[in-house]
Amino acid sequence: MDTYEKVVSLLAEQLGLDKANITPESDIIKDLGADSLDVVQMLMAMEDEFGITVSEDDAASLKTVADIVAVINK
Repeated sequence: MDTYEKVVSLLAEQLGLDKANITPESDIIKDLGADSLDVVQMLMAMEDEFGITVSEDDAASLKTVADIVAVINK
């Protein structure tokens, strides 16, 4: 499973969404309905899953699913 697929799986599980409704261009808040608590929980889950630490600057720039994948892959 590649990074994108893992991110989609984690988002779908956390937000109770169908994976088919999540695209790279999906806005985390506007399209997927995440609130600020969801975003914090998502970041913590991503850090645990991928063994990374997301800086505050990176976290502030996360708007879409593709943004999340880019931060994880860098």
